[in-house]
Amino acid sequence: MVSRSLHIFNAHLCVRAHSTRQDSSSPRAWHTCPSFPKGSSSPASGRIGDRAYVCVWMRLSMLSLQEIMPSSIIPLLLSLSLAISPSLAAPKSDEITELPGLLKQPSFKHYSGFLNASGTKRLHYWFVESQRNPVKDPVVLWMNGGPGCSSMEGLLSEHGPYLIQPDGVTLVYNPYSWNLVSNVLYIEAPAGVGFSYSHDASYTTNDDEVSLNNLLALKQFFQLFPEFIKNEFYITGESYGGFYVPTLAVRVMEEGSLNLMGLVIGNGLSSWKMNDDSLIYFANYHGLFGSDLWMRLQEGCCFQDKCNFYNSTRTKCSDVVKEADNIVENIGLNIYNLYGPCDGGVPKSIRSEGKRLILPHPGYLFSQHKFQQTWREYLLQLSTSFPSVAMDPPCTNTSNLQTYLNNAYVRKAIHVPLELPPWTVCSYDVGLHYKTLYENMTQQYLKLLSSMKYRILFYNGDVDMACNFLGEQWFVESLQQKVEVQRRPWLIGKVTNQVAGFVKEFTNLSLLTVKVSITSCMV
Repeated sequence: MVSRSLHIFNAHLCVRAHSTRQDSSSPRAWHTCPSFPKGSSSPASGRIGDRAYVCVWMRLSMLSLQEIMPSSIIPLLLSLSLAISPSLAAPKSDEITELPGLLKQPSFKHYSGFLNASGTKRLHYWFVESQRNPVKDPVVLWMNGGPGCSSMEGLLSEHGPYLIQPDGVTLVYNPYSWNLVSNVLYIEAPAGVGFSYSHDASYTTNDDEVSLNNLLALKQFFQLFPEFIKNEFYITGESYGGFYVPTLAVRVMEEGSLNLMGLVIGNGLSSWKMNDDSLIYFANYHGLFGSDLWMRLQEGCCFQDKCNFYNSTRTKCSDVVKEADNIVENIGLNIYNLYGPCDGGVPKSIRSEGKRLILPHPGYLFSQHKFQQTWREYLLQLSTSFPSVAMDPPCTNTSNLQTYLNNAYVRKAIHVPLELPPWTVCSYDVGLHYKTLYENMTQQYLKLLSSMKYRILFYNGDVDMACNFLGEQWFVESLQQKVEVQRRPWLIGKVTNQVAGFVKEFTNLSLLTVKVSITSCMV
């Protein structure tokens, strides 16, 4: 594996951020891509709609993995092409021939339809072919998290080829789309999320059922698109995708029919304990608590220099953790971007619109404490009094997505039956009934890494509180992999040469941060 040669290619990673073009500062830094997509400018950063993005570009030469590992952060996302013969096997009935909202229809092919999972479950997919060379370029699966939130947000608000505008009608092309260099598959999972459904309307599920259903849907996708079966394949996701991605990857590895090459996790949840424990430190040292609360947290939850904010059974600890959690989640701070505004101002925790109940997505911070369990039980009980229940992530506005995806012409264009329920960004049925089975993903990653077949990238914006960078750093370090390159800054700006974040590299594993950046977590 370490002697395998790499062909020349251009790759990029778009995350919500306030950063600019990547540049090379030393022989061991990333190489600068000499060109940008047609119509774009350098530096490659800016705002599309109401979100900020950064594109990190790089170019790889004919080098061995040993030679380029110090420069291999983004290739973990998009590896090289594997030439195969073209085929016309793609299902014509799923092809999108005219997508509303675009001034000009795309030059690449795109498809939308449903994939069979177990029982009567049908998962909605949207597949966009590469704008470069779909025959040779890798296939990348993307999954948003929640649990219970839709990957259509990733497609239409983050890194898809077309991005929805605030009017909920207009789409504009994304100059930093992942499909510039890869075929990207977006799946709404599990059943009950977005347009995905089950005929029996049973949406209580868990980590193992979700990974199995995702595997079954994935296998049917490659049956529908057999021309891509030999392409290099990557599994990527964000937030609770930190569980979706590795659990699915292990099943794919064991099943053995796909050309899996690597995993990419953006601001992912990898350990409940490390995420909760690290958040207290993150929040305190970002000035949220004050000395009195910090002292009481240490007195209530720490013993002999070891602190347990995650699941301490001491009443004194639980009470003060509840106070800390209230500051993080409920006073109007944007949990996904500490330094960003909270859309709509200080949110109401619960509201109603006629006969429809609007609940905040509960997330899973400090879920082992009684106060959070009581809150979830209250939400479940309250929801029984309303015929319709919706769930929204805090400090976000997805009304433009809902307007667009619930338009009858759009649903017809993407082959979604009008009789299916309205699309929402997060599912109440899935989110509040989801059963988590694992405390962390340690065994899954160790199993994948021990095979020496896969490359793994963890990337984190550094102001997300829902899944903070410090907890992910703790988790990656806990895997105890061999360090190849010590932590170092990476730079942007050919002239200004600014620090954009930090990176540390292990054998087949890299951890990257993006400075003053958000990558949506728990959404």
